[in-house]
Amino acid sequence: MSKKTLIAPSVLASDFSKLGDEVEAVTAAGADWIHLDVMDGHFVPNITFGPPVINAIRNRTKVFFDCHLMIAPADPYLAAFAEAGCDGITVHAEAGPHLDRSLQTIKNLGKKAGVSLNPATPETMIEYVLDRLD
Repeated sequence: MSKKTLIAPSVLASDFSKLGDEVEAVTAAGADWIHLDVMDGHFVPNITFGPPVINAIRNRTKVFFDCHLMIAPADPYLAAFAEAGCDGITVHAEAGPHLDRSLQTIKNLGKKAGVSLNPATPETMIEYVLDRLD
């Protein structure tokens, strides 16, 4: 049985002055998810947005909000992102000392949990948490 391919455009390609309209447009075009790259200027050099922006666009669509947190530490902000409307939260394995706890916190918040790896990080680093990923 084959899995359905999902279309998840990133809002980074959007005109941020019209972000809500852009979210509506990609939803109308058939996007299954909206991918939200959250960057803090510390874990990665760029800065994007946080929970208030996600909350502001959440009412513009009902599709799954896939929030990729490129922030360190992520744990203090997980509840805020969940409350803002993220349906799934992906953290980086390298962003904190206890990946298993981060994933459990995401699950406890009622959200789907994911993990990302930086290119130089071996995939073996996450073997012990594979059963906790959605």
